[in-house]
Amino acid sequence: MIKKGLGTLYGVSVGTGDPELITVKGQRILQETSVIAFPMGVKNKQGLAEKIIDPWITPQQKKLPLHFPYLQDEQQLKQAWKEAAETVWQSLNQGINVAFACEGDVSLYSTFSYLAQTLKEDYPQVIIQTIPGVSSPMATASVLGIPLTLGSQTLAIIPALYNIAELDQVLSWAEVIVLLKVSSVYPQVWKKLEKLNLLDHAFIVERATQPSEKIYRNLTHYPNLNLSYFSLMIIYTKTG
Repeated sequence: MIKKGLGTLYGVSVGTGDPELITVKGQRILQETSVIAFPMGVKNKQGLAEKIIDPWITPQQKKLPLHFPYLQDEQQLKQAWKEAAETVWQSLNQGINVAFACEGDVSLYSTFSYLAQTLKEDYPQVIIQTIPGVSSPMATASVLGIPLTLGSQTLAIIPALYNIAELDQVLSWAEVIVLLKVSSVYPQVWKKLEKLNLLDHAFIVERATQPSEKIYRNLTHYPNLNLSYFSLMIIYTKTG
């Protein structure tokens, strides 16, 4: 879609895997926008966001895969965000709208947030709109068939990869804990839960709502899981 002036960048939340978890508004924007951006898959393979939106877009729409490296080096990450922002700006500056398909929800630890922030810094006139969606904690609770929280229960959501050292503190006050991307620190988490007798009050869902979804209940039986990147753990700390 070409408009006078600047194009709009839409951050479209596309959920965790099931294409039907996109909101009606998100689906409409994906279908109305001529340029569709998304994170490039590892080794140039199709990434999750691209797989999710495939049923909703057409060959006539331009695909714009953007490279976001899976690493923790801040300088390399900033350079990748800057290059992605420049690529997106080329369309926006011509009055062309761009829809960025974001796994889960755009506001929860998302790549889109860094892209939007970089664009605002480099091109203050940029126009950005975000469309909320289904995030992994909610999708995981739905898959398990249990409520994420009840009543006045306190909830903590932390990216386990970066905050494993803080888990002891969180375990002391949170009644429900969601650990995102738990795969790389699973052995340490398992040992902590074993000491606290919480293994039978913890659940893991791998690739929630995707065809390859796996569910693990009562983690006492799973001390050595080889989990994928898209793995989430929910811990209920009150056992009474």
